[in-house]
Amino acid sequence: MTMRFVYLPLVLVLHLASMTLEGIAETNSSPNIVLIYGDDIGYGDLGCYGAENIPTPNIDQLAKEGLRFTSGYCTSATCTPSRYSLLTGEYAWRKPGTGIAPPNGSALIEPGRVTLPSLLKQAGYRTGIVGKWHLGLGNPPKPNWSGTIKPGPLEIGFDYCFLMPTTNDRVPCVYVEDHHIVGLDPGDPVDVFDENPDGQSTGITDRDKLKMNWSHDHNNSIVNGISRIGFMVGGHDARWIDEEMADVFTTKATEYIQRNSDHPFFLFFSSQDIHVPRAPNARFVGSTPYGARGDAVVEFDACVGAIMQALQVAGVAENTLVIITSDNGPVLDDGYQDDAVTKLGEHKPAGPYRGGKYSNFEGGTRVPLIVYWPEKVDAGVSDAIISQVDFPATFAAVGGATIDLPEGSIPDSLDLSAALLGKSSTGRETLVEHAGSLSLRKGAWKYIKPSQGPALNRKTNTELGNSRMPQLYKLDEDPGETKNLASEFPAKVKELQKSLAEIRHSQPVHSTTPAPN
Repeated sequence: MTMRFVYLPLVLVLHLASMTLEGIAETNSSPNIVLIYGDDIGYGDLGCYGAENIPTPNIDQLAKEGLRFTSGYCTSATCTPSRYSLLTGEYAWRKPGTGIAPPNGSALIEPGRVTLPSLLKQAGYRTGIVGKWHLGLGNPPKPNWSGTIKPGPLEIGFDYCFLMPTTNDRVPCVYVEDHHIVGLDPGDPVDVFDENPDGQSTGITDRDKLKMNWSHDHNNSIVNGISRIGFMVGGHDARWIDEEMADVFTTKATEYIQRNSDHPFFLFFSSQDIHVPRAPNARFVGSTPYGARGDAVVEFDACVGAIMQALQVAGVAENTLVIITSDNGPVLDDGYQDDAVTKLGEHKPAGPYRGGKYSNFEGGTRVPLIVYWPEKVDAGVSDAIISQVDFPATFAAVGGATIDLPEGSIPDSLDLSAALLGKSSTGRETLVEHAGSLSLRKGAWKYIKPSQGPALNRKTNTELGNSRMPQLYKLDEDPGETKNLASEFPAKVKELQKSLAEIRHSQPVHSTTPAPN
């Protein structure tokens, strides 16, 4: 099969073209696995999920020739807990302190724990992560930013990492490769604070000089003309340029593919797009009518094209399982005035679903999920329910891991490799969704547990789905969750309440099984 992809910049094309084929692997019995993780990309933000006027040709092609899921879920409506669940196979709401990680947050996943990368590493894979981390680094009270930064990804199963330590809108605004800040001048050490340590200019004091104005909260240290959450000092030569970030991450990812093309590898490409502050490269500015948010989706698609091109050049595309998904649902104004609201037009970022990032409604956790593997996966659409918490068990099965796990490892992760590869239409029977409250989906039914939280996030204008009363929806008839059926079906409410309580108070033990042929 010959596929053509629209890839990233000319410098990257020349970089790929300069690669030799000496390292091309012989066909491995275990596939390479590339997980491409978008940030805040909603169910309706991609062409293959109904978006108009946002060209995503690379992703759309993979969806056309692969398997597109209609019930793919992240576990939580915000990024840190979704990432925690994806890597550990444990619902993040089981562990305190897994909310959105602060700039100085210490490592949330303890060294030596069984994780998705450690399972694949034990099965003979090389494992790497490139891009956003946001799961904490180092030990309390805070990371040793100017020294050796550990524990982190390398202590939980990754062989290599090139990271944004937290997220785009938080300090420190530097890259970390393995255990150290990239390009750090020892004479200009980095440190991070909650309060302004040196009277530096901020988004409040110098608001008129910013190249991107803030709308709420994001008004501390200024880096690259954009004010952030938290304060950083030092590391001036090491600070990133937002508009170059996609190129930097994609180049590191393609280099990783080439270095490891002679051996089974797992690459977690964790994009910063389309999280705020949205600052796509000038090549993509104006590519949609929706401002920086729409343009950042196009940039994300180009990153996907570059990675696919790298797999082709390395000669491993046919035997590589590629998964594309997102860490939570969409949000428009998440702290910056970038025209996402004013230029929204008729676009529906969450597609037919209600809510978005931070929300208990489906828009918070139902996300794109596309699976592409030319050797094994037939083209089609699947309605099977699958969650990212299932990735550790599922990827381990696909990768041929037959490892006896310690009790309590990846406790919520199910081997859904048959569903992921399109060999079965059956996925999860039940799924817990996590935002301000907990929800349970069972088949077409969805129950949202009562909550004291607000109904609306006024800063982001997101319906949160919190209510002091139980909520019950029939998703096949009412995907927008517009009619609460709790009073009409009290027996169903009690059934789902009981199921959710049993899941909350259980810690299922899981063992991996071989992947289907």
